[in-house]
Amino acid sequence: MQIVNIHEAKTHLSRFVDQVENGESITIARAGKPVAKLVPLDAPKKPRQLGLGQQSCPLPADFFATFDALNAEEIQTMFETGR
Repeated sequence: MQIVNIHEAKTHLSRFVDQVENGESITIARAGKPVAKLVPLDAPKKPRQLGLGQQSCPLPADFFATFDALNAEEIQTMFETGR
């Protein structure tokens, strides 16, 4: 980890940003005391791909029809009465 003073950081900021892009971290000091750290950002995460487990956890063919029928009257009553 490299330590630089504020004046040097202002003068050579683009060079230090290039170093940080390559994985280094840089500490910025004032009067020899560390006050800030320049570190690389975390790489953005890839969005998850849906459907990866379809083959490992198959559902019965009538699953959704059965699921929709469960407590259908009770759910309808809750929507209509708010209870």
